Amino acid sequence: MTEHPRHQLDAVIHSPIRLSIVACLAAADKAEFAFVRDTVEVSDSVLSRQITLLVEAGYVKARKGYVGKRPRTWLSLTAAGRSAYGKHLAALTAIARLPVKDEADV
Repeated sequence: MTEHPRHQLDAVIHSPIRLSIVACLAAADKAEFAFVRDTVEVSDSVLSRQITLLVEAGYVKARKGYVGKRPRTWLSLTAAGRSAYGKHLAALTAIARLPVKDEADV
């Protein structure tokens, strides 16, 4: 018997908000905090908390700087984050492709 693909899901990425953040960041080399916030449709505080968890997991890098005199934060996926995202998507795809058992088969 083979292991069910759900065991390959990444617990850090699996949260809908964090999955949305990682998907947004996977599409670019880096993205500004406000862009990610608006794309994922969350508040600053919610995004900040979720980014902290992703940074602690080693999946996201946050770089602070300035544009003129205005502070900005740029976010990017790390190599570990890209790898984890790819594995997570592969697990979701494998789950979606599992054959559905008929009641008669049970």
